[in-house]
Amino acid sequence: MSDLTDIQATLDAYAAAYCAKDLDRLMAIFVDGDAISLIGTGADELCSGREQVAAVFARNFRDATTHGFDWGWTDISIHGDAATVAVALTLSLTAGDKDMTVPLRWTVSLVRVGGAWKWVHRHASVAAGGQEKGTAYPTAK
Repeated sequence: MSDLTDIQATLDAYAAAYCAKDLDRLMAIFVDGDAISLIGTGADELCSGREQVAAVFARNFRDATTHGFDWGWTDISIHGDAATVAVALTLSLTAGDKDMTVPLRWTVSLVRVGGAWKWVHRHASVAAGGQEKGTAYPTAK
């Protein structure tokens, strides 16, 4: 397989593990050791190290069940043994008794370890709702 295909496969593996609420499989997508980090959409979701990253995933699994990832615009940049993925995606999930879709933007940093691509960082955000198209910053209405 090509590097692009291998990197896309890590996104699909993440989605499958996340939807299955399989924390071990999800954490295996990241490099070994504590040199990993995650920024989530929650105000308190700034974490580094395996324990903190796993705790965010465990909380997500308690709060909702994700049924699918719909990958949208994707840009993968490879620089030797490092890569960056920028992607827009939509999660389909159930939180409590409410079904919803959540549009997200991700940045994933990866490194090649022993021929396999492993994640070192994942950042998720939601587009600023108060920002009009064609403007640089959110504005008060």
